[in-house]
Amino acid sequence: MRLRAGYELVYEFPQPTPVILNLNIHFSRVSDLEEADHILIHPSAPLSGYRDGFGNWCTRFVAPPGRTSISADFIIRDNGEPDPVCPDAAHIEVEDLPEEALLYLLPSRFCDSDRLLDLSWTLFGHTQPGWPRVQAVCDFVHNHIVFGYLDARPTRTASEAYEEQRGVCRDFAHLGVAFCRALNIPARYCTGYISEVGRPEPHPEGDFAAWFEAYLGGQWHTFDPRNNTPRIGRVLIAQGRDAADVAMTMTFGPNLLQGFKVWINEVD
Repeated sequence: MRLRAGYELVYEFPQPTPVILNLNIHFSRVSDLEEADHILIHPSAPLSGYRDGFGNWCTRFVAPPGRTSISADFIIRDNGEPDPVCPDAAHIEVEDLPEEALLYLLPSRFCDSDRLLDLSWTLFGHTQPGWPRVQAVCDFVHNHIVFGYLDARPTRTASEAYEEQRGVCRDFAHLGVAFCRALNIPARYCTGYISEVGRPEPHPEGDFAAWFEAYLGGQWHTFDPRNNTPRIGRVLIAQGRDAADVAMTMTFGPNLLQGFKVWINEVD
């Protein structure tokens, strides 16, 4: 299967403003690109790139005063299969985890698992460890939070999402991550694209998406409490402890977002 994906973000900057972008496809999917996902800036500005501490490819530039467009449009291959489901993936005790997974047991800015410790064991301590326990977390989060774009708030933590019972996909992912970490299951936050392939119409407007991965049975597995069903055409952009690590755009000065478009569609 071939997917055309991309975005166009339009900002108004009153003054020269440093910007960091986390918009390139994750290195684990680069070999699937048929067309490079080059970031285009208009008016043009010098770009430089670097790897952050999680291996994500970041781009930085200084936006000139006025209107600036940030965009990309590319084609990527996908196997066309739904997210894998591995019900036998086992829980791994903390003492047996690899060192690189231990970071994802700790509380973070938005995944305040320490505030949810007692609640997590009350809600899920009776469930079967491993995949069934993480799926129970996703089932609970999916049913507990009401999705709504008007309920988005960039400072909402996982514990606040639990209390307020509303939010967007990042809030679903944050609460799922926080519950898993409180249950001694490494979990990391993910951002990217999810296509509507195989979904009934009408399709919603395009947007970036958030989900999480849990470390079970010696590998990372995808879980999506917002949709809570395997999806086709999931394309990873970045991974981190929470949304603070993988912000799509980080601006260091006043600005106004005037335009926002995201697309991912199957092509012949």
